[in-house]
Amino acid sequence: MPAGRSRREPRNAFGRDQGLKISQKGLYALQAVMTLGRRYGTDTVKIRDIAMDSDLPEKFLELILLELKNARIVESVRGAKGGYRLRRAPAEIKLSEIIRLVDGPLAPFGDADQLRSLIVTDPDHRALYGVFLEVRDAAAKILESTSVADIVGTSSKSGKRSRGKKKKA
Repeated sequence: MPAGRSRREPRNAFGRDQGLKISQKGLYALQAVMTLGRRYGTDTVKIRDIAMDSDLPEKFLELILLELKNARIVESVRGAKGGYRLRRAPAEIKLSEIIRLVDGPLAPFGDADQLRSLIVTDPDHRALYGVFLEVRDAAAKILESTSVADIVGTSSKSGKRSRGKKKKA
C-alpha cells in the first residue's frame, strides 16, 4: 500500500472508487456473450467451451451465465447436446444492456442523475461536472449503439462501420 494512504480511502463524489466502472465480472459477461455471439446460429455451447474460448474461470462463468439467463439474454438447454446460446441475434443485444445488468450505470463518471444533481448543488464546480456529464453521455451513446454483432463481426445489418479498422489517409 502506498505511503500516506489509509486502508479505507474516501470515495469520490460519485460514491465509487475512481476508475472505469466495468468490473471483472462485467468484462467476463461481455467476453462470454461475445463467444456465444460468434457461435450464434449453431448448436449450444457448453460452459467449459465458453470458459476455454474466452479464458474465463468456469465456476465464476456459471454464475454470470445464470444472471444472463435470468435477464433473458441467454438460454440454456439441458442434456447431452445442452449448453448455452443467445436468445436473440447478436445484432439485437447492445453492450449497454450487458454492462447495466452486471455493473449498473454506464460510463466512468457515475449516472446522469448524480451528475445533474452535482451541477445544481455545487456551483463552484458546475462546469467540471458538465464536462463529466458530456463524457458520460458520449460513452453511454457508444455502448447503447454498439451491438454484440458489431464487435464480433457477425453482421453488417446495423450499418455501423467496423470499430477495429481505420481508413488510411
